[in-house]
Amino acid sequence: MTDVLQARSPGSDSRRRTRGAPREGEIRRPDYRNLVNPFLPQGIFSDAQISDMHHTSLRVLEELGILVLLPEARELFRRGGALVDEGTQMVRLGRDIVAEALAACPREILARGGSTARDVSLRLGALNFTPGAGAPNVTDIERGRRPGTLADLEDLIRLAQTFDVIHMQGPHVEPQDIEHRFRHYAVNRAQLTLSDKVPFIYARGTPQVLDGFEMVRLARGLTQEQFRAGVHCYTVINTNSPRQLDIPMAQGIIDFARWGQVSIITPFCLAGAMAPITVAGALTLQHAEALAGITLAQLAQRGAPVVYGSFSSNVDMKSGAPAFGTPEHVKATLGAGQLARFLGLPWRAGGGSAANTSDAQAASETQFGLWAAVLAGSTVLIHSAGWLEGGLCDSFEKFVTDVETLQTIAELCVQTPGDADAIGFDAIAEVPPGGHFFAAQHTMARYRTAFYAPLVADWSNFGAWSDAGSRTATQRARDVWKKKVASFEPPSGSAAIGEVLDSFIADRRAHGGAAPES
Repeated sequence: MTDVLQARSPGSDSRRRTRGAPREGEIRRPDYRNLVNPFLPQGIFSDAQISDMHHTSLRVLEELGILVLLPEARELFRRGGALVDEGTQMVRLGRDIVAEALAACPREILARGGSTARDVSLRLGALNFTPGAGAPNVTDIERGRRPGTLADLEDLIRLAQTFDVIHMQGPHVEPQDIEHRFRHYAVNRAQLTLSDKVPFIYARGTPQVLDGFEMVRLARGLTQEQFRAGVHCYTVINTNSPRQLDIPMAQGIIDFARWGQVSIITPFCLAGAMAPITVAGALTLQHAEALAGITLAQLAQRGAPVVYGSFSSNVDMKSGAPAFGTPEHVKATLGAGQLARFLGLPWRAGGGSAANTSDAQAASETQFGLWAAVLAGSTVLIHSAGWLEGGLCDSFEKFVTDVETLQTIAELCVQTPGDADAIGFDAIAEVPPGGHFFAAQHTMARYRTAFYAPLVADWSNFGAWSDAGSRTATQRARDVWKKKVASFEPPSGSAAIGEVLDSFIADRRAHGGAAPES
């Protein structure tokens, strides 16, 4: 998968080059797109226990039901054979209805970007990263913590576009300097002009969703039929645990299903608060709520593209605050992967941190969350870069340090050579006992391409590091993100896309925009 630039230094002697080795002067150009997870999926529960959780979830839906606040959703459930009590708004689903819905779900989804190079595959075995999403605040070490603005959002979109290890865009932060009824226009325009990656569309009521679909269609130059025939954007649907599906989320499932776009249906179950305090209990409730959402999508449009979602962790029992990167978060992610594989569906996990600043706690919690998702076989890993305070803040510096971690994981997805040339008997023979390999022919042919080049890590010794100012990783990350933003160039055609979108936005603003539904 690693791609190297085939360029030779003047005067290099190709006859001396080790067969199969890079030429002198080549530079390392890793390809972090279309990652395939190299690890066998790990689990935490036995197959029998996973089966018990699944069947208990079906029992929850059948006997206890789920509160569905949207009348249209209740009607779809009723037509599908569910028992609906209009007085209490409770919906009880038979397991046969759920089984039929699961059978209709696609097992692989091709989400199309602005170019084929940005297409992503949503299937078991694929590995896709998205940035932190939906934070009301943003922070960097120069300006401090503050409410998110459109300028902040645009800079974070630029960063996500710059790094290939981020595979789809996300909403990053809320631009609170834009009025609610116009905010979705600004968010969508920023994604579609500054990035050619698969965009995120908020599910905040049908008017805003349809505006988003139209903006994607216009930006991609698609007809209505072409838009409906492919997947061009995605959303995340959160249930209101325990056992409740609110109006915007239920409407979002229906809208995205009918237009053929992806819903990542994700209960947010915090053990001990919104779910049973045990990992198995929290997963069982999460599974039941996800099944209800998936079923609604298939009742709205059979064959609708959906991704099974998991974002279960625990809370601090002293304060009630959510915690991430904990042992329970890891266990819940591993168990969620088992449940997703039990269904055979692509699935989403979540990273992130509850730390209040980009420090050792933030790095540790994020990395444990990321590794849990990778080892569990997650298809989409949301909140993989920048997320702080359990989602209340997005950090520019943490975005960069998290990308370093993601690129390290991506390197493990690249095949490691193990042929005779890589094993290097001739190199071993060339260097005498007690010698070194720095000047060996094997080393000289590869030293530019052999190792991962760090984005922000400093590998110098203490003296050199001290002489350079004793700068921390966070300080170095500030320089990285500022340089990337300053040198950013938008994708080809972005100016023309902006003109088309501006005309659409001007017309919609003249008609009052679209307020989010509650």
